[in-house]
Amino acid sequence: MITEEKMDNDSIKAQKYLGSRGFVIFIAFLSAFVPLSTDLYLPALPRMVESFQTTIGLLNMTLILFFIFYAVGMLLWGPLSDKYGRRPILLTGLSIYTLSSTLCALAGSVHMLIIFRILQAIGSGAVVSVSVATIKDSYNGRKRVAILAVVQSMAMLAPVIAPVIGAVILKLFSWHGVFWILSIVGVIALIGGILMQETIPSHSNENIFRTVARIGVVIKNPRYTVLLVIFAIQMLPLLAYISVSSYIYIDGFGLSEQVYSYFYAFNAIFSVLAPLFYMRISTYCKNTLIIMTSFAIIIISGILIITIGRFSPWLFALSILPATLGGNIIRPPSTNLILEQQQSDTGTASSLMSFSYTIMGSIGMMLISLSSGNRIFTMGFMYIIIGGISLIGWVLVQKKAFINNI
Repeated sequence: MITEEKMDNDSIKAQKYLGSRGFVIFIAFLSAFVPLSTDLYLPALPRMVESFQTTIGLLNMTLILFFIFYAVGMLLWGPLSDKYGRRPILLTGLSIYTLSSTLCALAGSVHMLIIFRILQAIGSGAVVSVSVATIKDSYNGRKRVAILAVVQSMAMLAPVIAPVIGAVILKLFSWHGVFWILSIVGVIALIGGILMQETIPSHSNENIFRTVARIGVVIKNPRYTVLLVIFAIQMLPLLAYISVSSYIYIDGFGLSEQVYSYFYAFNAIFSVLAPLFYMRISTYCKNTLIIMTSFAIIIISGILIITIGRFSPWLFALSILPATLGGNIIRPPSTNLILEQQQSDTGTASSLMSFSYTIMGSIGMMLISLSSGNRIFTMGFMYIIIGGISLIGWVLVQKKAFINNI
């Protein structure tokens, strides 16, 4: 367990108002913005199709475009946080997020909801890019890996509880209530952002255009880019699952919104446990073996989804479970390993990483939405292919031996 004193000793700069433990909790809260913004209204999607008298494809644009503009937002906000500081960018993003969440709650058509979700995504991009960068600003070495694992585990509580809360909100109110809750979340985060002290030791003196152009400098780093591709493509099947899970469980298996939320939470619980499990096994096993084994587990999960996943909701949930474990076990070491390849331009590097993850996930959502056949089969096939490509890439990277601190 990470104590207050331990974190104070290992942190680069202490937080006067939040404290070390409060700072970690706050960063985890910020990291949970995206799962809260998506998973909270997943149970409402089938009902929203009827409410707006629209199609599944058009309503899913509220998810797909959210992730695309969230990714673009991170790519732009990250370099700006290097220039102007983490705190001003965070407060700007939180203000945009809170206002747009309120507008989403008031949306009278699916097209207006899409527009307000885009604004919400842009604000989320600032929030998440800053949250990742502040961890590297504040911690070093193995302590950074440990903090990443703690933050990711705490943040993953959001997809566990969000669908359950969303289903309860639907019982008491309508889907509008979901976005009122997100508005309140934004206000709470704004208070935390005001209390947070700046974490970046020095600001970039370059003009805005040169600052944004640093993205190209980071991309040209082959160590960074190769690892980024290997790990980012894991988001294709993951977000494909998130985008169609409510349709599979509610429309496909005939479950209620409340029961669906329990199945979704069951899977998400293992997203919370996976980074903690990594912290335990990392003391006995090398990261190279852990990552390789995780990719193999993802492939096995894809095979199970194709062969038995279609027969019942429980078999589907159990067959996708190994992929959830494998994909989340590698998150702490992969995040740290990618950032270790780029010693400068931390905000840009973290934003580009988050951008790539999200764009890959958006592609997965579009592919599964365009699938006219069995969505469960398509999802399993995606896990097999992506897991195989990543496993081969990881093996080749180790043979090349040009990655720092592998």
